Amino acid sequence: MFEFLVGLPLLVKAAIMGIVEGLTEFLPISSTGHLILTGSLLGLTGDKEKLFDVAIQTGAMFAVLWYYRQRIGRVISGLGSDPVARRFVANVLVAFVPAAALGLLFGKYIKAVLFKPVPVAIAFIVGAFVILWAEARQRRMAAAAGGGTRHRNAGARGGTVAARVETVDDMRLADAIKLGIAQAFALIPGTSRSGATIIGGMLFGLSRKAATEFSFFLAIPTLIGAGVYDTWKYRDLLSVEDLPFFGVGLVLSFVSALICVRWLIRYVASNTFVPFAWYRIVFGILVLLTAYFGWVDWVA
Repeated sequence: MFEFLVGLPLLVKAAIMGIVEGLTEFLPISSTGHLILTGSLLGLTGDKEKLFDVAIQTGAMFAVLWYYRQRIGRVISGLGSDPVARRFVANVLVAFVPAAALGLLFGKYIKAVLFKPVPVAIAFIVGAFVILWAEARQRRMAAAAGGGTRHRNAGARGGTVAARVETVDDMRLADAIKLGIAQAFALIPGTSRSGATIIGGMLFGLSRKAATEFSFFLAIPTLIGAGVYDTWKYRDLLSVEDLPFFGVGLVLSFVSALICVRWLIRYVASNTFVPFAWYRIVFGILVLLTAYFGWVDWVA
């Protein structure tokens, strides 16, 4: 089933992977999980293909740099004199450390054991129930605070809770440490890096917008670090002939991620993440069913 996908031209596969990466990197549905599943269907499963997955994540990171270019420019120019800018950079770097350290220690083992369709599908489903639980918790807290009246971080349907941290500039070092630990759970493919940080941020008292934006900014050192590490590790696999393949993936990842970031900022202003949870459940069950009944020949 779907054998025709394996026979697609290489650049078409690169385009598909780039679009999938860009559309899923910043949504709480796991870009890594989608890349593993899509790559399995397309027959892109070797070490070079794993490096390609990391490389096109860099394209998504460049979308964040472009979207927030003015904000990032102000932060860089204010590092010498603005304490808010220094605190912002410190928070991002501190939050980056847990996932980076654990990735270096256990990354090889995680890739060998968990970078397969069935474990990814299970993580999809488990992560969905975490999102549903977190959103239900938000609704209960909103009801207890006043029957769903609108608070300062108004937006999500069904009532909101006044956030302790309204913007990323209000974050303390302790908040960054907590979000860094939350992001580390995303080392399990299918969990979702953005989902872990956004939902974790909401549980720790951040507004939806603050948690979402910090997830964007945290992607910058995370994806750069992963890209540099894997490129160096698999440098012997690369050749000039690979440039078109990687280039197409990077460009389409950048474009689709930029569209997604713009949409998500508007979405979180007035919606919950419950639809993403149900998507994860349906998608995860579909993968498990196709694997169990042999409808799709998933490549491990």
